[in-house]
Amino acid sequence: MTYLFKRARSLDPVTSHAAANQVSFASQHFDQIVDCLKRFGARGKDGIAELTGLDGNQVARRLPEMARVGLVELTGRTTKSKSGRAEREWRFVPVQRELI
Repeated sequence: MTYLFKRARSLDPVTSHAAANQVSFASQHFDQIVDCLKRFGARGKDGIAELTGLDGNQVARRLPEMARVGLVELTGRTTKSKSGRAEREWRFVPVQRELI
């Protein structure tokens, strides 16, 4: 699903586009974040980062992308970040399959 997201802007140099085409970590991040939210329930960015071993910035970049494709959504609640500030809480959105 990460192929849906551009990793370089149209005005970026050709080297940025070449680097963006080699990105493979984003789909791994998607998997780690989904697994975390399935296993531990709703969490904020810092909570997800702590449980997955990802950096908070990595998680923060993936969550909006994942929300656009319907994998996660905001709960409407806040939780404490590791610095004690309020941050938005995210949850996994199960994919409902039609039974035949």
